Amino acid sequence: MNFKKKMFGWMDMLRFKKLVPNRRAEFDKAPATKIPDTYKVNSIAKILHPGNQKATLTGIATETSDTKTYTFSLERKMFFRAGQYVELTAEIDGAVVSRPYAISSSPYKALREKELSVTVKKAGFFSNWLFDNAKVGDEMIIGDPSGFFHYEAIKDEKTVVGIAGGSGITPFYSMAQAIKEGSEDFNLILIYGAKTEKDIAFKDRLDALASGKIKVVYVLSDEKNDKYEHGFITKEIIKKYAPEKYTVMACGPQAMYAFLDKELAAMGIGGKRVKKEANCVGVRDVKKAVYTLTVHIRDEVYTVKADNRETVLVAMERAGLRVPSKCRAGGCGFCHSKLVSGKFSIAGADKRRLADLKFGYIHPCCSYPDSDMELIVPAGLE
Repeated sequence: MNFKKKMFGWMDMLRFKKLVPNRRAEFDKAPATKIPDTYKVNSIAKILHPGNQKATLTGIATETSDTKTYTFSLERKMFFRAGQYVELTAEIDGAVVSRPYAISSSPYKALREKELSVTVKKAGFFSNWLFDNAKVGDEMIIGDPSGFFHYEAIKDEKTVVGIAGGSGITPFYSMAQAIKEGSEDFNLILIYGAKTEKDIAFKDRLDALASGKIKVVYVLSDEKNDKYEHGFITKEIIKKYAPEKYTVMACGPQAMYAFLDKELAAMGIGGKRVKKEANCVGVRDVKKAVYTLTVHIRDEVYTVKADNRETVLVAMERAGLRVPSKCRAGGCGFCHSKLVSGKFSIAGADKRRLADLKFGYIHPCCSYPDSDMELIVPAGLE
């Protein structure tokens, strides 16, 4: 290969020799201003994705006979959409236990004051522990806000008919606060079902939030009172208060969903017009059998016993293994684990992604063991 010598090529060498002193001269002209420790984009990213953080319990308020609100002071600011949940983690009898709980406070509280509240119904292992043992000053871990049970302007109608049953009022209470403070912009018609007047959580606060954009209707199933609707949340009650166009958002027990599905179907409402918050998977009603789980986590191998009435996730937690979990309903995929061998049953519909199905992954949070099983599981919270 032939190279042509450029005319005055020696001038390139002169420029190269001056490169270092020229750079030093430019450095000397620069101000002595300290380089920022962080940048605005990094600060915003930490708010949007705060990760797991320590939280101090600062308040416990009784809402009803079986419902309490736990308020936490956060280490870092947090952004969430009203209606989302967080995972609360604590050490119980030497085991690290986590459960998802809907946020009942407003987004501005977490964003501006580093304060967050969850409202819990006494109905399970972790919830019972909170009721009986949690006290002001306790430290726990709160994870990233998660879930899709929130208003989406791009596909939801401007008016949401919220249907709440029991403790399912929690995300709607957060939405009502968000509408009032201006962090959300939609109209909320909230139809709240409870057994008796004493079982209505947040009543005074919900009444105070009522406005042109927020309407609250109470429906009591076990008590007649002229101030409230009586019975269940039927299509007649929905039609009575709903406008012509609306999106239905429902949060409550599974029995309420089964009844509501029939009522909405009779009204010709379904598909994308209806959002339901998923409930955590519970115990299944089958004859007890005990199987062996072989669990690979990083370079460690564990052998644990699994009750076939409980999920694979619960079996690993009972054994003290730190494994990932979030929604505990099979929807988020956070706990997905590689199935090496064994048989299992899924609670409800199979919500796995196509990639998980293709490559042999299961969701331990909603999978019950039907034989001995071997799994490769990601490491959980350290």
